[in-house]
Amino acid sequence: MSADLSRTGLRASDVDRDRVVDVLNAAAGDGRPTIEELDERVTVALSARTLGELAELTADLPAVPGGGEVKDVVRIEQQGGSAARGEGWVVPRRLEIESSWGDVTLDFTRAVTTHDPLQIDLDMSGGALRLLTRPGIVVNTDSLVIEFAKIKARSGGDPGTPVDLRVEVGGRMSYGQVLVRPPRRTPFRRSPRP
Repeated sequence: MSADLSRTGLRASDVDRDRVVDVLNAAAGDGRPTIEELDERVTVALSARTLGELAELTADLPAVPGGGEVKDVVRIEQQGGSAARGEGWVVPRRLEIESSWGDVTLDFTRAVTTHDPLQIDLDMSGGALRLLTRPGIVVNTDSLVIEFAKIKARSGGDPGTPVDLRVEVGGRMSYGQVLVRPPRRTPFRRSPRP
C-alpha cells in the first residue's frame, strides 16, 4: 500500500483501515511479519486516525499480496458466460474486456489498488458490466460509445472523499448495460414476535 505524502495527514476511514488489515493478513500469510507483529499492527491499524499512521504499518511490506507485480494489462475474454473479480484482486493498470452475451463484475470494494488511474477498454455486446465501488473510487464513462445500451451510475459516498482510484471506461457497449453502484447492503430483518 503506497501513500501519497500530500494525503498522509487526512483522516482514515473504516474502509482504509480494513484495506490495511487485508494487506497485513496477506503479508502474514507469506511469512513476512510474525504473528506477534501482525497482532500489534492490526491493533494499531484499527485505531489509526490518519492515512499516514496506516502507511507506516505497511511501509516495509509489498503492496500486492504475495509480493507479486501489478500487471500492466489484464484481458477478460468470454462468450455466453460470466466473469468476476472480487475480494483481494489486484487492479491492473489497464483492463481489456471482450465479451458477448455474458456479464462481467468488477468488485472494487476490497480490491488491492496501488496506482491511479485504471483504464478499461470495453468491447461488449449483450450483457452487463457491473462496477461495485466504494467511497474514493470515481468512474468516468464519457468515452464509452453505446448502441442500444444504457449506463446507470450511482454515487457511493460523500463528494468530499479523497479519490483513491479513477476508473476510465472507454470502448463500445451494445445491447447491454453498464451499472456503477456501491455494494448492496443486507436489509435489516426483524425478529419474529413471540
